[in-house]
Order: sequence, then structure tokens, then C-alpha cells
Amino acid sequence: MHLLWGMATVAAVYPWISLRWRRALKQRWSRQLLEMLGIRLKTGAGKAALPAGLVVCNHISWLDIFVINALAPAAFVSKAEVRDWPLIGWLCARTETIFLERGSRAAAQRTRERMIDHLQTGAHVAVFPEGTTTCGERVLPFHAALFQSAIDARRTVIPLALRYLDRRGDASRAPAYEGDTTLWQCLRAVACAGGLTAEVRVLAALDAARCERRELARHCHAAIEWHLGQHGGRPQAEAPTDEAPAVIEPDVVLAGQS
Repeated sequence: MHLLWGMATVAAVYPWISLRWRRALKQRWSRQLLEMLGIRLKTGAGKAALPAGLVVCNHISWLDIFVINALAPAAFVSKAEVRDWPLIGWLCARTETIFLERGSRAAAQRTRERMIDHLQTGAHVAVFPEGTTTCGERVLPFHAALFQSAIDARRTVIPLALRYLDRRGDASRAPAYEGDTTLWQCLRAVACAGGLTAEVRVLAALDAARCERRELARHCHAAIEWHLGQHGGRPQAEAPTDEAPAVIEPDVVLAGQS
């Protein structure tokens, strides 16, 4: 019912309102979805706004999209096949999703240009550079090509470290959407788990204009992996060094709002 409500809003309301209001409705819809599933966003003593730019996050679940949208509405980069999914594909195509076309240089160029256009308007563009989901106990290598748009648009790169916790504050595998797990099985696991928390840590933003894409990918990967290891996850990478790309924002735990 919530999905159908979202589709009705996009079909009947979106054509008559500004982009700013569309994003506000997308953020509210995402927060409502998390509430319905009994998932709360991690809150801290302070609050911070997510700076505009390329948002880079480790990937655990389909829920990641709505967690990020609940914090700051973003245009997500998604594989082109999603466009053909029933209902969801229609909804994604009308909510700023940038579909990643594969198979040719021309297709890759079109995707990069769309990302640049969004970034230059001051919007958030979100990517999962691992290219697939994990159970949350590791961070796979990042694909560097996705970082080029931030360099070309001269925008910042904002790494996010995401994990899901159970009632006791331990890492939960319930939201993990990997392997042969179906969407229904994952949704049922989340609903049955109850009391889940999505904790998002906003890491220091990087000045993409002063870096090359492989350097950005390496630093974002190391920073996310290190913070997940330091705050209860499995990964234990070395902390980013002073030779890392230029940092322009302080590290802070982003407080979610229900």
C-alpha cells in the first residue's frame, strides 16, 4: 500500500510541484517506510546537514537507498535493469534515478554526463561503488569510474559508513540482501527482526577537484572500512593518513529524524 501511495503521489502530484517539493516528499516517504518496518535512524548529540556532492556508501541492502533518502534526498545511480522491474522500475524512473548503461563508451559517457548535470545543480548524487551488496561484515573494493563525475563537476565527495544494529546494539544480518536472498525473504527478515537501527556515519568530505578518481576511491574505501571496524564492524583497515585527499568537512555522526 505504501508503494502504491508513492506511485500515486508521483503520478498525480509531481507534475504540479517544484523539484524542491518533490525531494521533500521523497524524503518523507522514505522516513515513513523505515518507520513502518520498525527501523530507526541513529541519533546523536549533534546534528549536521549532508553537504551537496557525490555521496558514496557501502552497500548492504535495498534499504540503503531509503536510509540515505531519509537523511538527504538523492539521485541514485542504478543498474539499467531496474528500469524494467514491475512498479519499482516505474517509480525509480520518475524520482531522479540515473540508470547506469553498460556495453559501450557512449553509454558510459551518457551516464557520466547525467551525473555531472545533477551535481552541478547542487543536488546529491548517491552511488554504491562496490557494485553489489554484502552482509555488512566487509567492504568490497570500490569501482573508481563512478568518482569521475565529481571531479568533472568540481564537487565534493562525501563517504558514508552504514551499518544495521539489532536491539542489543550488535550488527544485524537481517537487512542483508545478498546471494540468493529474494526481496520477499529480506523484507520478511527485516519485519520479523524488529527494533533495528540504521546507523549512518558521515565521514570527512573530500575535494574531488584536487584528486584523481583512483585516489578518491582508495581513500573513501579505507575511511569507510576503518570507521566500520572502529565502531563494531568486522573490517579493520588502516586509518586514512595525512597523505589522503584534501578534507573539507569535519567527521560527524549524522542525526536522523523520525
